[in-house]
Amino acid sequence: MPFVALVTISGVDGVIVVDKPAEWTSHDVVNKMRRIAGTRKVGHLGTLDPSATGVLPMVIGRATRLAQFYTRNDKVYEGTIRFGHSTDSYDADGERTSEEVAVTLDRDAVEAAFGRFRGAFDQTPPPVSAKKIAGRPAYELARKQQTVELKPVPLEVYALEVLRIEGCEVDVRVHCSAGTYLRSIAHEAGQAMGCGAFLKSLRRIASGDFKIESARTLEQLTALADEDRLREALIPAAQLLPEFPSETVDSITAGQIRNGRDFRVSPFQAGRGARYVKAVSSHGDLIAIGEARLPHLYHPVLVL
Repeated sequence: MPFVALVTISGVDGVIVVDKPAEWTSHDVVNKMRRIAGTRKVGHLGTLDPSATGVLPMVIGRATRLAQFYTRNDKVYEGTIRFGHSTDSYDADGERTSEEVAVTLDRDAVEAAFGRFRGAFDQTPPPVSAKKIAGRPAYELARKQQTVELKPVPLEVYALEVLRIEGCEVDVRVHCSAGTYLRSIAHEAGQAMGCGAFLKSLRRIASGDFKIESARTLEQLTALADEDRLREALIPAAQLLPEFPSETVDSITAGQIRNGRDFRVSPFQAGRGARYVKAVSSHGDLIAIGEARLPHLYHPVLVL
């Protein structure tokens, strides 16, 4: 593909929600967005497996510094689980690890198998995953046929809804905490039913406040950039982290904040007991995130 010089939105900070295509890694999307946006200051909020599609929020410019506040975002996924055999990666890309079994799925049996995955529990990540073992991704060891022993991690599935049962496949919608692997849920459900299973497809439809309805494909973003309209896809930094109250500050206070000075907020604007507030300029630009030190007194812990 020939290189096309695209319009830059450097100097503008915020998030663009990408509808990630299948067979792209999250890092592939970062590299593509760097070319589209004309800046190297691009990162993502939450890795998606290459075969998965859907919501992949991309932080642009100085908003990349806000990533630390998004590490525990809830996720919502829709996926298809195929019963009948298992794979080593727990998804359709892996090698088969069991013989094919003819399956007739009964809704009561399916619901019973999924029941253990609702609520809070410990989950062991798939051996083919990016989890680190002695500093190395687990998938590197698994692909070399080396033993992979990952520790279970606590998580919570707030809702697991069976959308459709057809043949040997089950469509599900899952609302879960960060770090949940639907591949592991598929694999363990297959074990519970004695026939094996794997995750056939996966689409993320929400990541925190970012929804699929506001996501754009890379082709759409490229077209917007060609027309100098890429800003239309940008969620400005001041609109991010809506759970943090905003405090508008004057230019003198903004300068003091940038120099690390504490700042006071109105108890009516910041809300009683808020741990963090957003300091926003009179022009609507996010200046800093402040953390409470005393009632109505905040210290800038992150300055854009």
